[in-house]
Amino acid sequence: MALTPTDNQAFLREVDEDLRRDQMTGFAKKWGRIVGVVVVVGLIALAAFLYWQHRRAQQRGEHGEQFVKLIDDVNVGRATANDPRLGMLAEAPEAGYRAMARLMQADLAARTDVNAAAASLKAMANDSDLPQPVRDLAIIRATTLEYDKLPPAEVVARLKGLAQPGSPWFGSAGELTALAQLKMNRRDLAGPLFAKIAADDKVPGPLRSRAASMATSLGQTVAAPAASMGTPQ
Repeated sequence: MALTPTDNQAFLREVDEDLRRDQMTGFAKKWGRIVGVVVVVGLIALAAFLYWQHRRAQQRGEHGEQFVKLIDDVNVGRATANDPRLGMLAEAPEAGYRAMARLMQADLAARTDVNAAAASLKAMANDSDLPQPVRDLAIIRATTLEYDKLPPAEVVARLKGLAQPGSPWFGSAGELTALAQLKMNRRDLAGPLFAKIAADDKVPGPLRSRAASMATSLGQTVAAPAASMGTPQ
């Protein structure tokens, strides 16, 4: 008996569905184990990533608490450069804690061994894994510790890029540079540099006052910091 068009379409759909079921069964037999392994590995990787994120956040909180406690202990003389907590924080995954711990280690070491502290700070200044502002601060501190035994020209060379208006370290680096220039009898360079420091409103007040006194003694006219100038009436 011949099939009507409707029956024919139904028959073709049934054959198509059977064929697809056979294909899926064959696919499952051939690839099912591999797909299952991939899914499981993906879930494990996701779980590991979520745990890593949670642990990092937890560690940041722990490191913050440890650092606050360390600062308190340093202030009352209960911590030294060899404190194991500082050593641990100096290896922390967070660059900020590593930098602060290493700076604190150097500051504490300077109380008993200036040469070791300066060497540690210079190592920080050359560490490309640290943020540039931290490296700049480290070279300023190292130069401050070694200032009395350094040739003035080396002080100027070390701080050349930092003793410029606009630098966040202009006040500290500029003062050390100007003092070194005085040692070299370069009053013509030291005086104007002191005057620029005194006129920079971003430089801390006590440092500006020192710079103003030095600039005046060297015959410079010291302008008031821009932020301190009143609006003309």
